[in-house]
Amino acid sequence: MQITLPPPVVAAVAGTDTGFPVRRVFCVGRNYAEHAREMGRDPDREPPFFFSKWAETVVPDGTTIPYPQATKNFHYEAELVVAIGKAGRNISVDAALDHVFGYATGLDMTRRDLQLEARSQGRPWDTGKNVEQSSPLGLIHPASQIGHLNKGAIRLTVNGAVKQSADLADLIWPVADIVSFLSGLYQIEPGDLIYTGTPAGVGPVVSGDEMVVEIDALTPLKIKVGDPVA
Repeated sequence: MQITLPPPVVAAVAGTDTGFPVRRVFCVGRNYAEHAREMGRDPDREPPFFFSKWAETVVPDGTTIPYPQATKNFHYEAELVVAIGKAGRNISVDAALDHVFGYATGLDMTRRDLQLEARSQGRPWDTGKNVEQSSPLGLIHPASQIGHLNKGAIRLTVNGAVKQSADLADLIWPVADIVSFLSGLYQIEPGDLIYTGTPAGVGPVVSGDEMVVEIDALTPLKIKVGDPVA
């Protein structure tokens, strides 16, 4: 029997046709103070923590993602995404940005009911977070072209209505700190993506909704929610 594997995930990069091969996806939990509070946590006492998702959850701008199975509470989370271009372990904060290839808009779509059920029982979040097509990713802009992002507006709209609005300066752990901390847990590698956390205002979407994520200096990400998984 011959087994056919799906093609590797390659994200689009501004100004090139070669793309960015996606290796791993790391996500930072509760990295904006107001979002931490709306999720019932104290943002002043918590070091950064991470969960991971399959590379195949990454889908490009313009995708219509199906409403997933086993949930009745599918949430958007707008995020700044960091694309890693250089390997490293135990990287200092001062050197961390040297390992960043570029930045993109992103969404961490979440089966919130499953996540909260798992959290209440002290279980991993995998079923709530690691879901097919749940990591939409916009065009990656190389840091060599736009610089490094430590401030600037981040906003999400659903059907034109603003649902999330904040500034990257509000990140509890900014990009350099995140990269440094993560490299103390794993050797980061070219192709890794880091979703840096979402502002307050998360909420549900239904089939037919259109989400738009905008971050200053980056190309907006537009994603539609399709019919439920059969």
